[in-house]
Amino acid sequence: MSRTAPLPAILFVCLGNICRSPLAEAALRARAVAAGLELDIDSAGTGDWHVGEPPDRRARATARRHGIDISGYRGRQVQAEDFRRFSHIFALDHTNLSNLRRLAPADATARLGLLLDMVDGLAGQAVADPYYGGEDGFEITWQQVDAAAAAIIDELYR
Repeated sequence: MSRTAPLPAILFVCLGNICRSPLAEAALRARAVAAGLELDIDSAGTGDWHVGEPPDRRARATARRHGIDISGYRGRQVQAEDFRRFSHIFALDHTNLSNLRRLAPADATARLGLLLDMVDGLAGQAVADPYYGGEDGFEITWQQVDAAAAAIIDELYR
């Protein structure tokens, strides 16, 4: 059977691509597998500080507690072609959404949005940034991105 529609492609974006966006990527990958669905999923940062680095050790530990290994993920920076490759680009906070709007080339086709706008009752909110806190903050972030991942699956495949 051939596909008539392109595969949905989702990009999650935070500042450095070592905490929130890799967790969002992991949550959606896990939800898609559990639902038996195919998606093109990735994450990136608007900044270049962590390009090529693995996710923060606390993000790796949080994902591992949820049965997911993200140790192979590597930080990357958003590129102009991402705005054409991905159907949806979700920023994890308002600053990164503004940065994405500024970075988007004139021929961008991706729909930009704030990730928690997907979750009932959390619209307009930023995903908690756990970077300067402890392990417990990463669990809060996980709960938020996992709720958003469930909402994305529901939205794309209802």
